[in-house]
Amino acid sequence: MHTTPACHAMNAIKNIAVRAFPASAAATFCLILLAGCSALPAPPHRPVSYDFGPGPTSYAPGDRRAPLPPVALADVEATGLAESSTAVQYRLTYADAQQLRPYTLARWTQPPVQLVQQALRAQLGLRRPVLQDADAAAQARDTARGGKLPAVLRIELEEFTHIFTAPAESTGLLRLRATLVDPTPAGETLLGQRVFIVQKPAPTPDAAGGTRALAAAARQVAMEVDEWVGETVR
Repeated sequence: MHTTPACHAMNAIKNIAVRAFPASAAATFCLILLAGCSALPAPPHRPVSYDFGPGPTSYAPGDRRAPLPPVALADVEATGLAESSTAVQYRLTYADAQQLRPYTLARWTQPPVQLVQQALRAQLGLRRPVLQDADAAAQARDTARGGKLPAVLRIELEEFTHIFTAPAESTGLLRLRATLVDPTPAGETLLGQRVFIVQKPAPTPDAAGGTRALAAAARQVAMEVDEWVGETVR
């Protein structure tokens, strides 16, 4: 067991007391010292930071299918979530499903909207160019020369939470709303809108398990959004 410098000093005083006092008095004195030693505050724990993992660690074989039309991915927005917060959130649905709680010693390395955007960009980019919304706007000048702006994908992140249905049973829940629009000189035309809901089981009922489940949910929803975009944008 690790002892603090204060405890070492108290142990030295204890040895002096054993030599200077009768056995019963020394025992009482030692108990008081040990109680004081155990009551000293423990050093504070530092929050653990989580992300979605390292991603691919080697080059995948090239996809021989024809590339898909480009798409512009706008910045992911948060609905009902603090966009700048990096807290890992959880809910105890068996106790109070409406209360959103943060883990004290767990943080995301970036706000969830940014992590989800990175997952979407990586998946969408496997078969198509992925532009930023600003890039698509900059191409508007090409429209006058007969060019066509890429469709714009907008994402609203509605839920990104570790959900407990029982003390030892939990999942990572990700819910988002995806909207595809076709920008034209006359305005935007709605191509489609869909809500995606993905839940993944958490391997452990704690922050580490919850973040792993949410990372898996983000990868799954990115694949589903990618498939939907491919079916919608022709």
